Amino acid sequence: QVQLVESGGGLVQAGGSLRLSCAASRRTFTMKPMGWFRQAPGKEREFVAGISWSGTTNYAESVKGRFTISEDNTKDTVYLQMNSLKPEDTAVYYCAAVLGSYSPLAIPESTAEYAYWGQGTQVTVSS
Repeated sequence: QVQLVESGGGLVQAGGSLRLSCAASRRTFTMKPMGWFRQAPGKEREFVAGISWSGTTNYAESVKGRFTISEDNTKDTVYLQMNSLKPEDTAVYYCAAVLGSYSPLAIPESTAEYAYWGQGTQVTVSS
């Protein structure tokens, strides 16, 4: 059974930064692509950022230039560095991993393609 544990959420003022961590119970290089999603109250869960098997990355338009996804293979951890945060970034952030084989550059953006999910971490950005 794969476990993903997120941490690093919290309350921050607009313009501030947070770094989310996702610790995996298995080697992350065996679980990619991996992604970060978020869900705001009353809204559907949406793709934020992803990292492919080969290490390429992709971002939602709303976070491009502000968020960075990265991986530390030695710690089996994936990170989401969030800078220049806005009130509209407020949501529960989830880490997710796929089940199955994907091409080296593939980064799914649909929640349906991800089999493993963390419990989520709350990010609140005040104006």
